[in-house]
Formats: sequence, structure tokens, C-alpha cells
Amino acid sequence: MELVTVEGVKKDYTLGKTIIHALRGVDFTVETGEFLSIVGPSGCGKTTLLNLIGCIDTPTEGTIRFEGTDIAGLNDNQEADMRLHKIGFIFQSFNLIPVLNITENVEFPMILTGTPKQERRQRAAELLEAVGLSEYAAHKPDELSGGQRQRVAIARSLVHKPKLIIADEPTANLDSETSRTVMSIMQRLNEKEKVTFLFSTHNPLVIEYAHRIIELQDGLIRGIKEGERV
Repeated sequence: MELVTVEGVKKDYTLGKTIIHALRGVDFTVETGEFLSIVGPSGCGKTTLLNLIGCIDTPTEGTIRFEGTDIAGLNDNQEADMRLHKIGFIFQSFNLIPVLNITENVEFPMILTGTPKQERRQRAAELLEAVGLSEYAAHKPDELSGGQRQRVAIARSLVHKPKLIIADEPTANLDSETSRTVMSIMQRLNEKEKVTFLFSTHNPLVIEYAHRIIELQDGLIRGIKEGERV
């Protein structure tokens, strides 16, 4: 079943008197339950595309539908609700809150929606166990390694059981061994939580994990192929 449909999407940015064509007409679908990678060199439009699908930005032309809804037609409150409940985000810089401990960081999206404390704590504990960090529940982010921080970010992205997780270069700041650990955790959660993952990368090691690969270059799709599925 199609979760996301991207049709004829273009995105232009104005830089002084110059127009930057970040995306030049992109078409593809994301199926429910996929583990899908967008690959390509820096500047090819990967992050722009993820921001559009994640309701962080809007296309200049074209349509993006999430579960059949044209997200360009959503107002600010509806976009915020979509990001909070249906889409989870994993960033390469982790984006953890330094003054909160690991449990509190994972809980934070549920605090925004008024989830009762006991329910928050139970869900956070479940997810920290799923990413192998139960023993660090009371630690602050600066007490963890980069790989551990990214695992916290993965747990946080799943608290509301979203339909889609968007991960922009999730292993960019990690060494190869830690990258494999993080990707294996994402892959396992894709299967266990039945959540769709859409991630960008230019790392060949990460590409190996994808079910399907979309090759992006100069704002255009150059190819779509099946992955090897490590």
C-alpha cells in the first residue's frame, strides 16, 4: 500500500538574483513498511526532498500525498500535527536536549501532547530497551558516545508510533562499526514496530541495508533499484 506519493515535485530557492533548482521534477512512491534509501552526492537534493515529505517545507511545483492527503493543502497546525503524530525524525546531529536525561529526551514528544507521566515512562523504557540503552536511562546526552546518542534519537522518533521515520544522513557523524550497529537497530525496529523508514545517505555501508534505493543527482532521479538487504 502506498504511504507517500511524490508526483512532479520541483523545488526552487532564490539566492540573491540566482534561482537554485534543488529538485527538477521528481516522481516516486514509498510503500508502507519499506526501508528505503535516497542516495546521491552532497547538493543533489536529498535533504530538500526529505524536508518536503516531512512537512518542513513546501514544493514549488508538484504534489506530495501522505496516506492520500495532499500535504501542500495543510495549514500550519495540520502540518505540526502531522509531524508530531505521523512522522518521526532522526537527525545526523542527534538534536537531543542537553539538560534532560535520556528518558526525558525520549519522552519529550509525548510531553507536548499531554500524555500521562506513567504512560510516557513506560513507552520510553520500552524503546530504550529496544535500542539497548536501558542502563543509561538516567544519563545526560554528554555522557554518551555519538552512536549511543543516535540510538536515543531513534527511540525518541518512535514514541508516538508514527507511520514514517525520516532519517537525514543518520550515520554521518559515526564510525563504520557504530554505523552498522545503528542501521541494524533501525532495520530491526522497521520489522518490529512496522514503521516505514526513509533515509538519505551517501555512505555505501548504509546503502547495503536498504530494501529499495532511489538514486538522486542534480535534483533528478537517475534510477530506482532493489537493495541487497543485509
